[in-house]
Amino acid sequence: MRVYSAAAVHAALPWPALAEALHSAFTARDDAAATVPQRHAHALGGADTLLLMPAWDRHLVVTKLVTVMPAAEHTVQATLLALDRSSGQPLAVLDGEALTLRRTAATSALAARLLARPDATQLLLVGTGRLAAWMARAHAALRPGLREVAVWGRTEASAQAMAHVLRSEGLPATAVAMHALPDAVRGAHIVCCATTALKPVVLGSWLAPGTHLDLVGSFRPEMREADVVAVQRARVVVDTLAGALAEAGELVQALAEGAIRPSHVLAALGDVLNGSVLARRDAADITLFKSVGSALADLAAARCVLQSQS
Repeated sequence: MRVYSAAAVHAALPWPALAEALHSAFTARDDAAATVPQRHAHALGGADTLLLMPAWDRHLVVTKLVTVMPAAEHTVQATLLALDRSSGQPLAVLDGEALTLRRTAATSALAARLLARPDATQLLLVGTGRLAAWMARAHAALRPGLREVAVWGRTEASAQAMAHVLRSEGLPATAVAMHALPDAVRGAHIVCCATTALKPVVLGSWLAPGTHLDLVGSFRPEMREADVVAVQRARVVVDTLAGALAEAGELVQALAEGAIRPSHVLAALGDVLNGSVLARRDAADITLFKSVGSALADLAAARCVLQSQS
């Protein structure tokens, strides 16, 4: 059984190849489609959570174990076990955090190809945790015309530090002052939120026509990064309908308050990728992609890693 370190996982998942694998996974139908049970979330006490995420197809079975501990040095830690579908034999253990960072960022960047305006060149990162930098890398890789990456964090020091890291990698990154978040949102073409916020950080009244809002941080019903107004104003697409309607706080709370109906969620990502649903109709539409994470993406990414060494 092979063991793949974080460095090995990242090296095996270049952005274009990973995006192609995710596109195939989200649009697969019939015999090629994977089985993806809804993940199990267990409260460990306080804000800490254990997630169990299985998925399988005709060839491969994966199960990812994830801990989310906001007060820890690294909020998210994960391990993925891959098994042969026909024999049950363990094939590999993969660094699950690296795989999660990579596939989460690639899924959002893939969605933005269709949901953001074609001429979008300005990205705003809201959050400075480990995922945020990978979101910038993925969007830049899949959107070559990106001209600006603005970074906002809970402290100006964290925003400056992340902007420095991204600049050292050749990305056009600058830090946003803490008080300037509303103006930064108004001026951005793509707003990407990657936080563990319980209360909205981005308000719908700040969104300019044509903005694409990418929400990847919240994964429990009591969490949300954007307010009800943002959801109401946007044409909403989710990674998976079952997961998002059960776990995405932005949607769960808006539905509970009667602010939206279930039909307000236009489609799952696969229906947009295969062309059966048109999410962005014109340049003025505000679009929203809500991702709570899917083991389907883990399965696709794990297959890429295993095939890279075959």
